[in-house]
Amino acid sequence: MARPGTGTGTGGGPVIRVLLVDDHQVVRRGLRTFLEVQDDIEVVGEASDGTQGVDAAERLRPDVILMDVKMPGMDGIEALRKLRELDNPARVLVVTSFTEQRTVVPALRAGAAGYVYKDVDPVALAGAIRSVHAGHVLLQPEVAGALLSQDEANNGQGRGTSLTEREREVLGLIADGRSNREIARALVLSEKTVKTHVSNILMKLDLADRTQAALWAVRHGMGA
Repeated sequence: MARPGTGTGTGGGPVIRVLLVDDHQVVRRGLRTFLEVQDDIEVVGEASDGTQGVDAAERLRPDVILMDVKMPGMDGIEALRKLRELDNPARVLVVTSFTEQRTVVPALRAGAAGYVYKDVDPVALAGAIRSVHAGHVLLQPEVAGALLSQDEANNGQGRGTSLTEREREVLGLIADGRSNREIARALVLSEKTVKTHVSNILMKLDLADRTQAALWAVRHGMGA
């Protein structure tokens, strides 16, 4: 069932409904100006801090949220955690000027589906929105490098050796943004069996959800 206000772009696909969360009005205005000329993207609202962003996300139910990390009051990382608690389905793409690993890693662990910098090319940003909306995890090269260093420091690769071959196949498809139904169809399994594999993967890798599993897979050269 389509969400209220969801339309169809000129290419025939659904319009991606986007919420902008940034404490700088000039940034929000710039993002809106560019995104509003995209046929398949609609800006449905704005917020200037994490609290307003969470409230707007619950009220507007956007497909994708563009969110800064450092904001007054509730910051982006706390907002991500709150959205997860509320089980809000929006995919969050962090758009920020902060490149430190101590900022990147917590944001992704809190549930961000992607992390790009504010100097990203506008066309690339539109592509990033489409990518995370499609279920993919999107990281700029510098971000992926920071995550890989963090994971190696925690010996994360070692956890992967406990996965069975079938679990690795399922994990690769999770990284490609596939749903359980699509994975079941691709591997000729029942959805119940796929759910069991996903649960085992999360347990073995000590991960909280599918987004973290997809991130882990991307960091280790699996999937997208």
